[in-house]
Amino acid sequence: MMTADLTAVRAEDAFNIAGVHNWLKSQSGEFAEFTEPPTVEQFRSGASNLTYLLSYPDRDLVLRRPPVGKKAASAHDMKREVLIQRKLERVFPYVPHVIAICQDSSILGADFYLMEKIPGTILRRNAPAALANQVESLQTIGREMIDRWVELHQVDPKILGNLDKGPGYVARQVSGWSKRYLAALTDDVPNANELIAWLEKQAPPEVANCVIHGDWRLDNMVFNLAPTPKLVGVLDWELATVGDPLMDLGSSLAYWIDPEDDPGFASLRRQPSNLEGMPSRNEIVTRYLAQTDWKCSDFTFYEVFGLFRLTVILQQIWARYRLGETTNPAFAEFGSAVNTMIDRAMRII
Repeated sequence: MMTADLTAVRAEDAFNIAGVHNWLKSQSGEFAEFTEPPTVEQFRSGASNLTYLLSYPDRDLVLRRPPVGKKAASAHDMKREVLIQRKLERVFPYVPHVIAICQDSSILGADFYLMEKIPGTILRRNAPAALANQVESLQTIGREMIDRWVELHQVDPKILGNLDKGPGYVARQVSGWSKRYLAALTDDVPNANELIAWLEKQAPPEVANCVIHGDWRLDNMVFNLAPTPKLVGVLDWELATVGDPLMDLGSSLAYWIDPEDDPGFASLRRQPSNLEGMPSRNEIVTRYLAQTDWKCSDFTFYEVFGLFRLTVILQQIWARYRLGETTNPAFAEFGSAVNTMIDRAMRII
């Protein structure tokens, strides 16, 4: 039975279910008892990689695969995502367990992997009825989100040592995302030259080197809501790497909408951050810094970088939508969103 998170598989995102089923059975004897292919639904979220729920009797799995069409050279690397999750699972207990990865393109035409589904609630744009007017519960959720973030950033980065490119992370990020934006430019969005030049000039040195998630949002988290909200899973490790923790904060807070934000920006909200009890962006930064040794007297650069980075992600998807490589109706307003994000960043600087 479909929930608000799930929909029937879109025609453009359909795949050979029997092929995946047979491949999975060949990988592990534990699936031999499942004689029939699973039922499949598609998660509505997922603007980058495509994510599906595969339901067997008494067993739910999640399949992740890249989208169809042209992709950035370094994007949608399933093998990288799996390696990160398998390494972090040993030391960070909120990572989903990966069952198997398939690099045989004859199955789906691209790499994909399967992982266990973590039971619980994912907080989307609007909070579930169980949290209506539950200020204390929302305060707990906010604390859990921040404190587990701190916990992740305390993981020894040597566990992902092969992703550590050494000093210069901030400058590399500004340069890399700028190039991606210009490569995906369409005729209905700004060239962002002034914004890019500001980021290049203002880029600070790194404050630290640690494991970062790259997309730390409530809608990438699984919570048990009763009796007291508790974070039990963190999803979507596609952008995880070794880098600057304040860049991680800036990147993720670009999604966080405060109640007093302007209507254009607020319309992009994807998580219930506007509810009474949820922390503001400033409160998140303050609580985070209070638990670490890192100092930051002015968060402006990180906030603006986060807005620009999110703009690039939206623009890459918008360019695919314009080319007809995806017809997902959720992407129809991304061009407008890109203009809103750049306008907000420019007003801040």
